[in-house]
Amino acid sequence: MPACSEELSRARREEIINACAELYRTMSFKEVTIKEIGRRTSFTRTSIYNYFQTREEIFLALFRREYELWTEDIAAIERGHETLSEEEFADALARTLTPRGMLLKLMSMNLYDMEESSSLEALVEFKRSYARMLETLSRCAAKFFPRLGEEGVREFVYGFIPFLFGVYPYTSLTGKQRAAMEAAGIPDPGFGVYELTRPVILKLLAP
Repeated sequence: MPACSEELSRARREEIINACAELYRTMSFKEVTIKEIGRRTSFTRTSIYNYFQTREEIFLALFRREYELWTEDIAAIERGHETLSEEEFADALARTLTPRGMLLKLMSMNLYDMEESSSLEALVEFKRSYARMLETLSRCAAKFFPRLGEEGVREFVYGFIPFLFGVYPYTSLTGKQRAAMEAAGIPDPGFGVYELTRPVILKLLAP
């Protein structure tokens, strides 16, 4: 494919992904349809299928982009410091998640069904971004905490990442959810992303 065609294809894919992200900020997954995405782009709904086979593939591409952005943030911690204490590392890592609301919201979705409804090619690209994130986080933890060893780093990473899949629902309550909790007598914990994640990072790093 000529370079200009590749650039145009990438630009159109990004336009579709951006439209999906814009809609998903205020809508639920089921409300963000191909039709709605088509209304936010410069080409027809039918044309979207030239770039993505399913709606889930669009979300997977958005998810992939969010993982890559977070990976850059983690890599910046690694590059920017020679040493960090547990408290400093927990603070820095928790702060990388504060602006990553889109990533956390995507993590709260049913990833299993999203992956099953995507092509193998799209899923492999997503998994490569996920792998780079895991590798970067592992390398970062190993640099600052060599006492963990290979197994300790693995336990940290695979304790922390699954925990993140539940962060969004506890830090981004809707009005209806707050009303239901109040009616059920459940106090609002009042956690923000930083307040929820920092203590968990410290616990996972504890000797």
